[in-house]
Amino acid sequence: MNKFKMMTNLTPKGDQVRSIKELTNNIKNNIKTQVLLGATGTGKTFTIANVINKIQQNTLVIVHNKTLAAQLYGEFKTLFPENNVEYYISYFDFYQPEAYIPRTDTYIEKSTKTNQEIEMMRLSTINSLSSKTPTIVIASVASIYASVSPHDFQDFKIVLKKDNIYNLKQLQYDLVKLQYQRNNIELKPGTFIVKGDIVDIAPGYADDFFIRINFTYNKITSITVLDSTTKKLIREWNQYVVVPANEYILNKERWDESLKRIQKELNERLSFFKKNNRLLEAQRLKERTERDIESLQELGFCSGIENYSAHLELRNSGSTPYTIFDYFDKDNWLLVIDESHMTIPQIKGMYNTDRSRKETLVNYGFRLPSALDNRPLNFAEFQQKMNNVIYVSATPNQWEIDQAKGLVVQQIIRPTGLLDPTVEVRKSEYQIDDIVNELRKQVDKKERTFITVLTIKMAEALCLHLRKLRFKVMFMHNELKTLERTKIINDLRKGTFDIVVGINLLREGLDVPEVSLIFIIDADKPGFFRSTQALIQTFGRVARNEHGHIIMYANQTTSQMQAAIDETNRRRLIQQEFNKQNNITPHTIVKPLNEIISAKEDIKAFDAYLKGKKNIVGKTSKAIRILKKEMLQAAKNKEYERAAYIRDMIIEFEENK
Repeated sequence: MNKFKMMTNLTPKGDQVRSIKELTNNIKNNIKTQVLLGATGTGKTFTIANVINKIQQNTLVIVHNKTLAAQLYGEFKTLFPENNVEYYISYFDFYQPEAYIPRTDTYIEKSTKTNQEIEMMRLSTINSLSSKTPTIVIASVASIYASVSPHDFQDFKIVLKKDNIYNLKQLQYDLVKLQYQRNNIELKPGTFIVKGDIVDIAPGYADDFFIRINFTYNKITSITVLDSTTKKLIREWNQYVVVPANEYILNKERWDESLKRIQKELNERLSFFKKNNRLLEAQRLKERTERDIESLQELGFCSGIENYSAHLELRNSGSTPYTIFDYFDKDNWLLVIDESHMTIPQIKGMYNTDRSRKETLVNYGFRLPSALDNRPLNFAEFQQKMNNVIYVSATPNQWEIDQAKGLVVQQIIRPTGLLDPTVEVRKSEYQIDDIVNELRKQVDKKERTFITVLTIKMAEALCLHLRKLRFKVMFMHNELKTLERTKIINDLRKGTFDIVVGINLLREGLDVPEVSLIFIIDADKPGFFRSTQALIQTFGRVARNEHGHIIMYANQTTSQMQAAIDETNRRRLIQQEFNKQNNITPHTIVKPLNEIISAKEDIKAFDAYLKGKKNIVGKTSKAIRILKKEMLQAAKNKEYERAAYIRDMIIEFEENK
């Protein structure tokens, strides 16, 4: 399909109608930067989807975490089922970067655990963008890290045409050049099988089909696509383009020059260390780099090969690395930065964090200085890559508003009619007794409650106090893993707990419609979690409940508190007027309970793990097998958020066996 085609029975409602029109017209009028200020629950994703459908531009949506990326991926796949909707996040399930701590003379080896499914999806993203077909990419902030050069990816491909002459041996050589491996036992992504005059090729970006090429005396007689499981014919092609088997391509034509550059830099660095009488660093660097050069010469690969990327690509020192941004047409694409108040600060900090770690490795002889060129984009480079950009947030930072020169498109009205919560401030004196009284009312109404505090000590003490009073309460803190956090939220929704106490209740996965009341203790204390933006985000946790209410405890009403209250009241009045004009009665959102774990053996192992039992190895192994099946099934059902949770659970089970 050569254009975007949005397919849904839903129609824009409320503020969505105006937002879609304004955002679209601004882009068509060559306004490059704008902000979509969308309150929680107003359908910002649906608005952006409509904008994409109207402007017909390839789009990159960047979010600040994988969970939200998975959720958006599922939503856009549903809205654009016939178009390329791709998922581009870090392919590491676990990543411990190489590092050195001079103070303790501790070297930490790089340790990673990659995810083959995500690797395939990344390659699929690059392939879709290279094919110039309409594509929407949902990406995490990992998108600012280096990727393969678009020029290499375009050059390294094989064009197969029916009835053309193509030497069978040459095809095998060309496939190996594209990083495919011959495997006559199992055909899996990135491999090929040769049997007589038939070549089966499994593209690196898919595991549900493969390509079969039939030859007759070096002439291609047919090109077919077959189902990987049933081997049934899916379709026939007169022409097919085979792209590289993985994202990273080694251009062997540059190989000799690349190795010469590495050796030259090594000699210069060794001379520097020896001149400054740093013999330990010189010896360390010499042994490691020469071992890597030997491995590259013999195997075409070495551990930490990414640290030589500048030489392997023949890039100049300090030059901007290639990223996924380079696959978009320079002047005809849309960048959407979702939750921009969180995403932009992350992007700003990634370059300096990466460089600080690598500079230590370079200074102490663990890496050549060129390792610094294997890096994410710095923020200035990131800004230069932008074309049309929409910052999306319920609480955009002033920086985003300034970048848009004050052009803020507001989307306040919820089609559901739900209002922003009511807010009140109470004195801190006797706050615990007051909370207890309110909690008893909540329990009687069978509604749930969040309590947010500032310190772990306060959270633990409050939990202990409430348990002594027979309340069903749980403490959520930042050290909880995915398994534990997910179980707590599910148990809260089911009524196993009535109350959750936490320090940071802004994180993803906390949209619980059953929660109708939030207590904010020490609301007047300075800090990020009591800033205007953080307070508004916290208020949003109860914006899906018709009885949503906030109680802040403070000795004074700070300017941050007042600004959050004023903005919430402003949004509430706008929604009330809309409801009145359209005769809408708001009702709490009914959200199905997303039970992440279901199998009996799975639950037993899960509970045993949480209780710290030692005798769960057998149960855990069985649970892992069950979870893997559930993860694949969830992915097939396009339940990508659930699949991501299950994947994290598998990792944690494996780490704690």
